[in-house]
Amino acid sequence: MKVCKFGGTSVASAQQIKKVAAIVRADPSRRIVVVSAPGKRFEDDVKVTDLLINLSHAALRGENVEEQFNKVIDRYDNIANGLGLGCEIQDIIKLDLYNRLASDKENPRIFLDQLQASGEDNLAKLVAAYFNTVGLHAEYVSPKEAGLLVNDLPQRAQALPEAYNRLSTLKDKDTITVFPGFFGYTEEGVLRTFERGGSDITGSILAAAVKAELYENFTDVDCVFVANPRIIDSPVEIDKMTYREMRELSYAGFSVLHDEALMPAFKESVPVCIKNTNNPLAPGTMIVAERESSFRPVTGISADSGFSTLFVSKYLMNREIGFGRKLLQILEDEEISYEHTPSGIDNLSVILRSHQLTPDKEARIVDRVKTELQADEVNFRSNFSMVVIVGEGMRNSTGLAARATTAISRTGANIEMINQGSSEVSLVFGVLKQDETKILKELYKEFFSPVLVV
Repeated sequence: MKVCKFGGTSVASAQQIKKVAAIVRADPSRRIVVVSAPGKRFEDDVKVTDLLINLSHAALRGENVEEQFNKVIDRYDNIANGLGLGCEIQDIIKLDLYNRLASDKENPRIFLDQLQASGEDNLAKLVAAYFNTVGLHAEYVSPKEAGLLVNDLPQRAQALPEAYNRLSTLKDKDTITVFPGFFGYTEEGVLRTFERGGSDITGSILAAAVKAELYENFTDVDCVFVANPRIIDSPVEIDKMTYREMRELSYAGFSVLHDEALMPAFKESVPVCIKNTNNPLAPGTMIVAERESSFRPVTGISADSGFSTLFVSKYLMNREIGFGRKLLQILEDEEISYEHTPSGIDNLSVILRSHQLTPDKEARIVDRVKTELQADEVNFRSNFSMVVIVGEGMRNSTGLAARATTAISRTGANIEMINQGSSEVSLVFGVLKQDETKILKELYKEFFSPVLVV
């Protein structure tokens, strides 16, 4: 049994969904199909999820939502008409979205999740209906019915251990299961979404639950590249990589797979293959537990922006028991998670995602750190990027950090932070956002340009 997930570009139009059906038909072992919400059909198009976010915000403000409502419905109508489906599925989708809009708005976060999740949920209903019209015996299955249980607020949504046992029964179905990605339900029946791109997570959870022989993640590229092809011309392709390598690269901006999607598959040793919906015969990139050694110590280079730094300085900080715990407790009180904590003897920096901050939160944090921890200096800085070099071979390669820092120095950029995990599979550099692109290009040249033999 294979679980296959199709991303937003793979289900953005009727033509793309026809390709999905052909892919599923080509391999009878593809028994579980996870779908995202319709993505962009062209460069300036708007994703259905973004249309739904606009709709929900307008509803929460008490505005007339007819225009935003119709924009969402029009996308599904265009797909349904292009697939030759009748009005029945369109009416089902329209009624579902109307009922979600009419639901309780007392908790805006829950209301927003309800609206966003309709993108995947209604597309799954539509895809199942189409599969049946072309001879693929399929059934839409709701995450609630199947038992995709997630934790409660305010923690980030994650599947509960008992969800895997409940979902395992999907392997016994004699139909193709079409399952919406991106969301699950708490024990009390509250719908909660994963982070954006969370359909990858759903696919991995299902693959682990049914102990699939393979989890195929279909997107719009033939494989994973060692660097972003939008920045590097014709980057080297990766045919095989480990879970750890992909996890590190996904964390730092590899949008081909959500960085949380690998853990469920990893725990059950389900291999993952990144494939292209538009070129399904391409072998793709296999993600496995272990791989053969490569002559290159570095497997990939990536970068992600949108980071801020909380800098705290206090004389004799290193002698003060509990200082770090108290500092992180202040962040926890504001429901903020952190990424890295590089430190010196008398100072500590906390790297975090900027989207978690507001001017009010920053002011409260600074005031509390000064008042409660008697810090000498406290400030926030923003517009940082994290550049990550990843490779299983790095641990056995001497001088790699020196090569990387030398390459960065050639660009004239300053390194604000360096962090290497104990696994030695990755090396992280904090740099200013404005320097990100030129650093990536120079690092690619250092580690992947052909060596000229004289």
